Amino acid sequence: MERSPGEGPSPSPMDQPSAPSDPTDQPPAAHAKPDPGSGGQPAGPGAAGEALAVLTSFGRRLLVLIPVYLAGAVGLSVGFVLFGLALYLGWRRVRDEKERSLRAARQLLDDEEQLTAKTLYMSHRELPAWVSFPDVEKAEWLNKIVAQVWPFLGQYMEKLLAETVAPAVRGSNPHLQTFTFTRVELGEKPLRIIGVKVHPGQRKEQILLDLNISYVGDVQIDVEVKKYFCKAGVKGMQLHGVLRVILEPLIGDLPFVGAVSMFFIRRPTLDINWTGMTNLLDIPGLSSLSDTMIMDSIAAFLVLPNRLLVPLVPDLQDVAQLRSPLPRGIIRIHLLAARGLSSKDKYVKGLIEGKSDPYALVRLGTQTFCSRVIDEELNPQWGETYEVMVHEVPGQEIEVEVFDKDPDKDDFLGRMKLDVGKVLQASVLDDWFPLQGGQGQVHLRLEWLSLLSDAEKLEQVLQWNWGVSSRPDPPSAAILVVYLDRAQDLPLKKGNKEPNPMVQLSIQDVTQESKAVYSTNCPVWEEAFRFFLQDPQSQELDVQVKDDSRALTLGALTLPLARLLTAPELILDQWFQLSSSGPNSRLYMKLVMRILYLDSSEICFPTVPGCPGAWDVDSENPQRGSSVDAPPRPCHTTPDSQFGTEHVLRIHVLEAQDLIAKDRFLGGLVKGKSDPYVKLKLAGRSFRSHVVREDLNPRWNEVFEVIVTSVPGQELEVEVFDKDLDKDDFLGRCKVRLTTVLNSGFLDEWLTLEDVPSGRLHLRLERLTPRPTAAELEEVLQVNSLIQTQKSAELAAALLSIYMERAEDLPLRKGTKHLSPYATLTVGDSSHKTKTISQTSAPVWDESASFLIRKPHTESLELQVRGEGTGVLGSLSLPLSELLVADQLCLDRWFTLSSGQGQVLLRAQLGILVSQHSGVEAHSHSYSHSSSSLSEEPELSGGPPHITSSAPELRQRLTHVDRSLRQNGRDPPDPYVSLLLLPDKNRGTKRRTSQKKRTLSPEFNERFEWELPLDEAQRRKLDVSVKSNSSFMSRERELLGKVQLDLAETDLSQGVARWYDLMDNKDKGSS
Repeated sequence: MERSPGEGPSPSPMDQPSAPSDPTDQPPAAHAKPDPGSGGQPAGPGAAGEALAVLTSFGRRLLVLIPVYLAGAVGLSVGFVLFGLALYLGWRRVRDEKERSLRAARQLLDDEEQLTAKTLYMSHRELPAWVSFPDVEKAEWLNKIVAQVWPFLGQYMEKLLAETVAPAVRGSNPHLQTFTFTRVELGEKPLRIIGVKVHPGQRKEQILLDLNISYVGDVQIDVEVKKYFCKAGVKGMQLHGVLRVILEPLIGDLPFVGAVSMFFIRRPTLDINWTGMTNLLDIPGLSSLSDTMIMDSIAAFLVLPNRLLVPLVPDLQDVAQLRSPLPRGIIRIHLLAARGLSSKDKYVKGLIEGKSDPYALVRLGTQTFCSRVIDEELNPQWGETYEVMVHEVPGQEIEVEVFDKDPDKDDFLGRMKLDVGKVLQASVLDDWFPLQGGQGQVHLRLEWLSLLSDAEKLEQVLQWNWGVSSRPDPPSAAILVVYLDRAQDLPLKKGNKEPNPMVQLSIQDVTQESKAVYSTNCPVWEEAFRFFLQDPQSQELDVQVKDDSRALTLGALTLPLARLLTAPELILDQWFQLSSSGPNSRLYMKLVMRILYLDSSEICFPTVPGCPGAWDVDSENPQRGSSVDAPPRPCHTTPDSQFGTEHVLRIHVLEAQDLIAKDRFLGGLVKGKSDPYVKLKLAGRSFRSHVVREDLNPRWNEVFEVIVTSVPGQELEVEVFDKDLDKDDFLGRCKVRLTTVLNSGFLDEWLTLEDVPSGRLHLRLERLTPRPTAAELEEVLQVNSLIQTQKSAELAAALLSIYMERAEDLPLRKGTKHLSPYATLTVGDSSHKTKTISQTSAPVWDESASFLIRKPHTESLELQVRGEGTGVLGSLSLPLSELLVADQLCLDRWFTLSSGQGQVLLRAQLGILVSQHSGVEAHSHSYSHSSSSLSEEPELSGGPPHITSSAPELRQRLTHVDRSLRQNGRDPPDPYVSLLLLPDKNRGTKRRTSQKKRTLSPEFNERFEWELPLDEAQRRKLDVSVKSNSSFMSRERELLGKVQLDLAETDLSQGVARWYDLMDNKDKGSS
């Protein structure tokens, strides 16, 4: 509106508040006065503009009512309109907050520049030469160069996105063939470098810089997919972080630097303002998700261990190693405990103060680990171990954050940070660290593991790791770095189409994937992958080359990692021929293995009496002058009191219920199930069950066995995972104290899975104590064959304990003055190596080992005495059948080695493993003609089974059906078993097993229960029928045979297992 002449003179420009000098400010002449000739009437164009503004405002408000009108016309509820209005208001609120944040940041930046110029009384952004900083140097000259180059950088980015990125996006997916960048502008606010820090004295062949960068920009990038009328974009961005720049290698020719590597040491801070259809991501709850996804993408590209490499000279050597160099070292982080944490839980609206449920996040770069939650504890004990790769020293920091677990938002309890350089200097750092931002301390033990290329150190590391208690994963003995370079002559797809190859690399249950290279059968990846190895001697690298759909396999390769142990410098750099592929298909890889060695004076390997330190070197050849100089030779071993006290724990992993669903399809829109499997950890060993596909109530029915001692404090750790291609999803964990099982001898429980919303696991644990008698061996072998499951390994029938005390008169090889002997004990696939005794021909080992024996009649103990660097000195083969006829199943004496020179003193002791809770009884009759096996199990308890309740459960387990079922047609039947508790024939007493496809020897392993009093159960009969479906479309069932059991003739309190002959329908005899 214009001002009338009667309003008086307008204030002069000098009377108005002065603003900071800005090129965008308007001069005073821009504020024009109204024409006096107009009188008091407003000008015509001004009135028309005001009317147009009113009409426009009214029209906008009228548009708001259109959704209401459409909802009423279609007949929808007003709730849809309210929901849409709520989404819109939430989006507007988040968008306004981001815009205010960006404006405030820009204003703060401008105010800082002008305040610096005013207070220092000098020209814009200049500092005198005498101003210095002790750690970080300012580089305003570099900021001026960046500001000058910024518009041209924008032109380069526009060209790069339009000519390189957009075609790559269009070719990656047929749905994105109309993808284009419609606008690319970097804006007028350039990136600023706050400070530069130079790290001198690192390595002579490199220059290392840290740039503290800050970008608060008005960048605007818009994209469009015309096929789907989809528009999206970014308008405004903030990025803050420390960018490390490495100039290496330095060369003696222009430009003196071979390449430039850039990466963020830690994840930078990112804030993005979305526009277009991505505004949906600005809805509360989704905004943080979108920024996190973008941040993960940046981390996968520019945050350690990833880096951007720009070669400056052609034909640069070892580009892959510059892009992904070997780690500087490994830090083993023992998260032990915390104390004095603050209590965050409140009850009755804060009137009652509780405790906290603490857990810890351990982070180094992009490597993050989360501990388990300790409920209701201010002094938690975690006792967990993690291993992280360190790529840059100095610079990287170990960060530990402690939180209180809550149903909604977890409360922050404190944080500590430690530079990895301090761990490198100390080698082993064990201390309590105060928590910042909270109260309390956290106890960490940090160990620096050096990377060695000496394969001889592996045995020493494995021996040390065997005695290290580590969870959730066993300690690693080595790392493997795989440089995946390229492939040649891969097979074509159907129709002679070029494949889109990618590579899956797996070691045990860890799988990593490469990127996909589109439309070529000679792809170039140039990627690096890193794996932790627990035992390189037995592990394998599995390589699968597939099309990007993962359905077509283009080639495969299985490489035993033991090959690397014999390679020079533990490196293989060569072409590998692919199997299941074309005749000329091959893959070029470089594999580098490094042994993880803890070099510290605090660490010593476990020793026992009789170690080399307890013997003087001169005692090898004592003077034979008197009985004092030469003590009498012992006739028997003298083991300690703990020898032969081991037990065998038999672990039955039966089933699980109510597991959570982790599989998602179509980007999470469709919820699937899970592919669960179980991992067991006990006594330094780990086991894994098979994977059950697409089942939230899986049945594994597997049996595992492990040798255990009576050392207190041991726990069986059980974890359930969902098998995936990349990283397996966690489905829960539970623990069982070993003392409970060892004391009671038996445990059969449903265990609730922790750290997940739902799920429970059914385990059956039995302690087997070795018995020094062979009278029960045949019965044990028969029972093991009855309870043996299809998925489990053969069960052990005995436990062999070996005590290796000493050797004498070992032969010297030609050219050698001293021996450094050690012994290896082998039974089947298991072996044990003793320690090496230096410079003696009469070593004293004093070591024991135990082995699980499955077939004592046929297995044997193989012993070899070897010299360090001199080969085999002698060997011994002891058949275990000799122990079966020995007194107390034990041999304790001197044994002569096969070489004729040298003897060893050892004790071999065998114990038969008799199961008291197998639920079956062995019988001497032959079961080659039998057809079914029924096991009626009593109520499970720690002692002998007996009936104490007036209404016990009749439990029945159907294990086998005979291998000679009747086959009427050409194809084998699809058998199942129907159970009926007579005389009732209703659904309440009928049970049915699952159906087995096309087999004459089905195996069910299923359990059924009926609840009824014992006296009533003894008046009933159990009708068992084996049937098969006649055809796919028919409901008729073919009877293969049946048997009827009179329960009055069965001792239900004890249970019985036996074989029954199936009778045909006319009772004419056995089927």
